[in-house]
Amino acid sequence: MANIKSAKKRVRVTEKKTAINRRVKDELKNILKSFDRALASDDIEKAEELRGTAEKKLMRAAAHHTISKQAASHKVSQVTKKLAAAKAAK
Repeated sequence: MANIKSAKKRVRVTEKKTAINRRVKDELKNILKSFDRALASDDIEKAEELRGTAEKKLMRAAAHHTISKQAASHKVSQVTKKLAAAKAAK
């Protein structure tokens, strides 16, 4: 355990930020899972709506350095590609 006052504060700050980042990542995972469920059930309209939400949340997480910009862009690209393929299949 840290002895110095500033080190103790850093521990508290790190714990808070870790909790926030974990919450954001969990939310991203839930959105992406619901997008995949919408595609699986052939609900293109809901999938389109969720794609927009996913893109917004991913880019916001990247802006706040919760995930890297490359990872966010890659996931947005994957989601868009899946949606386009589902639309083409219909």
